[in-house]
Amino acid sequence: MHIDDLLRTAVKKKASDIHLVAGRPPILRINGVLRPMDSAKILSANAIEGLVFDIITEKQRKIFAERRELDVSYEINNLSRFRVNLHYQRGTVGMVARIIPSEIPTMKDLDIPDVMYDLIRKNSGLILITGPTGSGKSTSLAAMIEFINNERALHIVTLEDPIEFIFLSKKSLIIQRQLNTDMLSFESALTHVLRQDPNVIVVGEMRNLETIAAAITLAETGHLVLATLHTHSAHQTIDRIIDIFPAHQQNQIRLQLSMSLIGIMSQQLIPSIRKGRVAVREVLLNIPAVSNLIRENKIAQVRTVIQTNAQLGMFTMDQDLLRLYKDGSISLDVAKTHLIDQDLIGGK
Repeated sequence: MHIDDLLRTAVKKKASDIHLVAGRPPILRINGVLRPMDSAKILSANAIEGLVFDIITEKQRKIFAERRELDVSYEINNLSRFRVNLHYQRGTVGMVARIIPSEIPTMKDLDIPDVMYDLIRKNSGLILITGPTGSGKSTSLAAMIEFINNERALHIVTLEDPIEFIFLSKKSLIIQRQLNTDMLSFESALTHVLRQDPNVIVVGEMRNLETIAAAITLAETGHLVLATLHTHSAHQTIDRIIDIFPAHQQNQIRLQLSMSLIGIMSQQLIPSIRKGRVAVREVLLNIPAVSNLIRENKIAQVRTVIQTNAQLGMFTMDQDLLRLYKDGSISLDVAKTHLIDQDLIGGK
């Protein structure tokens, strides 16, 4: 058996992920639910090593042995790409592979809110796509990049770990750089990216203080910066960014963020009545009221500003859940499970 056989089955079953763990059969995540692969045999530790080591180079094996973690991309021609994480658990090798669609979906396909089209047409500022793991952040980000690629003649530089969607330059020129292959770190790549004459800079994930600081600075200096972050809501995103800095730097970061941020879209995927899962989102626009709250460290009030400015295209996760429920996209039980304010639905 080759790893391609398992990955082909995962794609055929429309799984989002496949897990390989010693002592278990391959596990697929389908519509958010983990399920053993039909008729698959239990995999031994040696069997998993044989499967996963086939798809990495000797250099990558050495990195994996040293760091005990490795993120790589893998592709089966004419089928799909995969974002692969290798790790150790209880002394044995494990693998999780995320299936990356072969075609980049459009913003319309993903039902991304209309106001986000206005944001990505801007020439500078920081746009953040946030959500938990498996919430579709990378896919939404890819759709936005492809929209720019089709509409504007810009130079787009992406910094990724690993490269997921492959872009073909259309109106825009797109350069994709991968960690450990094309760059040593996000911080160093962001430090030197200005020498590459970019208009749009895409940061696959803002993981640490240095990366966040560099992204904010680039957004201030006349570049459009798109990035992802593992946070659940707009106000939590702002808090996370500020809290990662030492106390003596936080006033300065609040000021910089209040001026450079142009919008946040937070999302998660929840079960749909119709088929599979549907995205529920929250959108924050950095209007003057929000900018003032950031500077004054009154982040808790941001949610109220979102709720009261629907006419500008903003909405909370609760408001979007209510919309999906009224549209018949999600069930009452699913809506209640995810609502913060249960009174929005009440006893219906």
